[in-house]
Amino acid sequence: MSSEPIERRVSYLGDRLRGRRCLLCGKEYFEIRDYCGRCGRKSFGKMVDIDLFFEKGELEVCTFINNPTNKFKKLGSYIYGIVSFHDGKIRVPGRLTDKLIKDEDEINLSSFEGREVVPRFRRRYSVDKSDIIPTISLTFTFADEYYPHQQYKVTKPKKEYDSPGIVGYGFYTSRFRIREGKMERSVPFIDEDAITAAVEAGKMALIHSGVDSTLVGKVYVGSESNPYAVKPIASKVAQVLKLGEENGDVQGVDAVDTEFACKAASSMFKDAAALVSYPKSNIQYAMVIGADNSQAAPRNSPGGELDLFVGYGGCAYIFGKQDVIAEIEGWYSCTSDTPDFWRRDGEPYPMHGGRYTGDPAYFKHIRKTAEKLMEKLKLEPEDINYFVPHQPNVRFPTRIAKELGFKEEQYLPAIQVARFGNTYSGSSPTGLASVLDIAKPDERILMVSYGSGAGSDAYSFITTSQISEKRKRQKLTVKYQAENPFIEYVDYNTYRRLKAGL
Repeated sequence: MSSEPIERRVSYLGDRLRGRRCLLCGKEYFEIRDYCGRCGRKSFGKMVDIDLFFEKGELEVCTFINNPTNKFKKLGSYIYGIVSFHDGKIRVPGRLTDKLIKDEDEINLSSFEGREVVPRFRRRYSVDKSDIIPTISLTFTFADEYYPHQQYKVTKPKKEYDSPGIVGYGFYTSRFRIREGKMERSVPFIDEDAITAAVEAGKMALIHSGVDSTLVGKVYVGSESNPYAVKPIASKVAQVLKLGEENGDVQGVDAVDTEFACKAASSMFKDAAALVSYPKSNIQYAMVIGADNSQAAPRNSPGGELDLFVGYGGCAYIFGKQDVIAEIEGWYSCTSDTPDFWRRDGEPYPMHGGRYTGDPAYFKHIRKTAEKLMEKLKLEPEDINYFVPHQPNVRFPTRIAKELGFKEEQYLPAIQVARFGNTYSGSSPTGLASVLDIAKPDERILMVSYGSGAGSDAYSFITTSQISEKRKRQKLTVKYQAENPFIEYVDYNTYRRLKAGL
């Protein structure tokens, strides 16, 4: 059983990879300490924080753990080593993650040593369901493979807009996939879950936006697969990303989880926009994240049809009024009690209402919400450059797009479900990200999300001139992660094992 006090101390240090540096001699420590072991008492008050979370290091030396024991057994075989930062001034122990090592694989440790690595936020090891989930950023991936290093540089805003909108965004998914026919789906590695996807997506949104994380006063995290029944994901995200001003061991930020099936995140776009527009809120930026390890029962069991479409990933958006890349032109929401998809408390997998998931659920809500917003803004389909629907499968979004009068060039760039699967609360946000990756200034994007239960949110965005400028900061685009040469495909049994996690 894990200890709450121990987990709190370890996570405060390791989740963010923070340490201290002596201003007198420059010696660095991977621990929070008030004095330098070299300079002694005269270094009191001269120790400053250092942050390794956005940096890259070098794997100096490593070893192969062939038969891990106890809490590490579910990880299987893995590589463990010493990672150095700042030209060897500070060294930390760490595990290489995203390496699916098979029994027949030959491990050449010398080929790993000397390579650059990037910190990843993951689970540390497996625990019982009654325990606290242990997390840390002392897990690393190679910087020359699927996840390149991206510099986080805070930039001074150049322009304030009259209307609020998207300031930056980030999409994150695993390098592992399962391929069945023309459909590919993202699969989390064994140490990934909705929390890790939320943090990584938020990390990339900060990099893309250039926003100082201390200025983010609100964070919403929407998910259907929170590994806790009672405990928010948002509090962990806020601590790891250092959102809001840090005051001792707490963050000066309002962090909250949201729930409305697959629109748990997108429904908060308008709330985030309203907050940053209200002067008395004192909130300059708000972050909205949709992250899910989408669950489904195994094949040949009740509800097992969903297993053909579920994926994994997270998408994060930062809203504000400075250096906006896509202004919100308007929105409209509708809802009804249509129980097309549900999961009862204590049940591991969701159930669905069969043919009713189409009409009167998905199609009715998206159709009415999109038409109402277009009527409100006096828009016709030809006035819109891109249409982004919720995408539980390939057939539904394609059909509704055609019904609403959109052409293939308007809706196909947003349809990403065949590449990553249905990422639930990250579904329509991922489609939006794929469009923002390619959109030009002064283009209109209509996004319509859907959440079972049921409801829809429609948003109209108009891109600005800054969308092209900020695009230079984003390496991990949707297309990059869809077509990456380091994607690894797994079989069905491995897929189910990785989905179950630690």
